[in-house]
Amino acid sequence: MNTLKAEKRTMDIKAKRLRREGFVTGNVFGRQIETSIPIKMDKQAVERLLKTCGKGSRITLDIEGTPYNVLIKDVEYNPLKGQLEEIDFQALVEDEKVHSVAEIVLLNHEKVTGGVLEQMLEEISFRAYPDALVDKVEIDAGKLRVGDTVHVKDLDIARNPKIEIQTDPEAVIVRVQEVYNTSEEDAEGEEA
Repeated sequence: MNTLKAEKRTMDIKAKRLRREGFVTGNVFGRQIETSIPIKMDKQAVERLLKTCGKGSRITLDIEGTPYNVLIKDVEYNPLKGQLEEIDFQALVEDEKVHSVAEIVLLNHEKVTGGVLEQMLEEISFRAYPDALVDKVEIDAGKLRVGDTVHVKDLDIARNPKIEIQTDPEAVIVRVQEVYNTSEEDAEGEEA
């Protein structure tokens, strides 16, 4: 499991100033934490972590020497500056189900021929105990043909008895649509 170091932050220094100094701000909350813990983390360390982990990933957060088993709950970016601003973490409790999301990753999408691959969902919402958490669901799109559709109910995560799917089981995740080409002659005929 990945570990990220963090420091408790005092609220007398504004988040904007901390970001200018190379930090990302955040909060840790959970059932066994009385009040949320405001934290700051090194921006470069957070960016390295986010290359392999994302929203819904389980990591160890080391706050000044105290390890916390946490879930990345929310990642906020400033769209204008294209910069990471804040991350919120939920401290996990072994006997408590948590709401999370699993990112959908399409593999071998370049092998789809004869059609256009359309991804309708980016993530699946679910509830589970910490030992059953999933952060990514991989779909091998290379096996899909024109007319094929993958629904949430078709995935292993939906059949796992330890996981309660919150996303509609009938929701379409990905499908392969037929490509309709119109020749130039047909297009000219329609204009006349």
